[in-house]
Amino acid sequence: MAPVSVTKICCIGAGYVGGPTCAVIALKCPHIQVTIVDLNQARVDAWNSPDFKLPIYEPGLVDVVKQARGRNLFFSTDVDKGIQEADLIFVSVNTPTKKSGVGAGFAADLNYVESATRRIAAVAQSSKIVVEKSTVPCRTAESMRTILEANSRPGTRFDILSNPEFLAEGTAIEDLFKPDRVLIGSLQTPEGLDACQSLAAVYANWVPTERILTVGLWSSELSKLAANAMLAQRISSINALSAICEATGANIDEVAHAIGFDSRIGPKFLRASVGFGGSCFQKDILNLVYLSESLHLPQVAAYWRQVVDMNEYQKRRFSKTVVDTLFNTITGKHIAVLGFAFKADTGDTRESPAITLVRDFLQERAYVTIYDPQVDEAQIWLDLAEALPGVPLENIKKQVTLAPSALDACKNKEAVVIATEWKEFRDIDWAAVYAHMNKPAFVFDGRLLVDADALRKIGFKVTTIGRGQRA
Repeated sequence: MAPVSVTKICCIGAGYVGGPTCAVIALKCPHIQVTIVDLNQARVDAWNSPDFKLPIYEPGLVDVVKQARGRNLFFSTDVDKGIQEADLIFVSVNTPTKKSGVGAGFAADLNYVESATRRIAAVAQSSKIVVEKSTVPCRTAESMRTILEANSRPGTRFDILSNPEFLAEGTAIEDLFKPDRVLIGSLQTPEGLDACQSLAAVYANWVPTERILTVGLWSSELSKLAANAMLAQRISSINALSAICEATGANIDEVAHAIGFDSRIGPKFLRASVGFGGSCFQKDILNLVYLSESLHLPQVAAYWRQVVDMNEYQKRRFSKTVVDTLFNTITGKHIAVLGFAFKADTGDTRESPAITLVRDFLQERAYVTIYDPQVDEAQIWLDLAEALPGVPLENIKKQVTLAPSALDACKNKEAVVIATEWKEFRDIDWAAVYAHMNKPAFVFDGRLLVDADALRKIGFKVTTIGRGQRA
């Protein structure tokens, strides 16, 4: 067999990974027809919206979709047609952490992956290359292959590849245009290697060949979990040091700058914060913990679990700092929370530290006003309802207000908490904010975003994460 020349691609799942990834493939490969399918009609309608109000916010994404949609990029709810027509199928569905059953709280829920795999087997009428794009535990591809082979039609062949994404939300389009690497895992058989070359040829339309890494199937799956675990570990490490800085009077910015000059360490992911969030870091580490326990490696599991424990500690510690600084009580006090997304330049709130902060403030019976430039109001209410399962939403709404701007959010408040590093929060008129706040006016910077000395000159009492009072 020779590698298949891919002319039609189907992506099952129009979310944060499948949508941007396949939109860029369509842009860079005008000779390939790319169809992104999803059962969620509202999501597909948003991708097809005439005014390009896409279902996810990502800088540069609208421009990509504008150039390719209707030319060789299509969005549809007709999953079966997409499967039947494609040479290569990306499976890019959600794999959340299980909430019940065996492995609850740690293991990935592979229900959507299995459903998509069974659908491919049921409707495919010709041989396909099936690419695992979702973040999954090791040896998931083996399960997919078993399902496909057990349910396929006579004469139909399926080759399984692993092609994990390494996108950072907020810079996903840039990451896709100029990736550090594209990783493709395959079985080390002639057929598997041919399938690998077929996918590599797609990426080679714009990615230098030296950045396309081809490895074994299981190494590819583990590499994705390992990369996110290592990145999260760096964040928890610098956050652990930020607690020491606050206790000793050191400055975490200065410490991070100094150690980042070591070429063995480097400067990236050494910015202290209120904690990491997003759909990947915590989920992937817990997946690694579960995998380690399943392999009877309890010390390895405990090691990686500590990365998540430190992240939770950092969020609790910041909440406690707010309460302690506001004279040991925030009951009845009014607090503005600036930012609800887990990081700037995205509308994604999954595992956002802001959710934990707001939950803690509400449990202390404070009144909270939230502003975020990209997160939908409905998403905020959904997240708060999930964070406070025993509290009716109408009761939450008695304590929480959503503001149309940062200035509106800060009016008549005792304190401002910066939870997301949106650039606009650095640039707002802090003198105007101060003029309309109750005094003394407090700012708690959980993202090392604002100029603390400048704010103190205005009159604010400023607490910055990772900086002791003597720093």
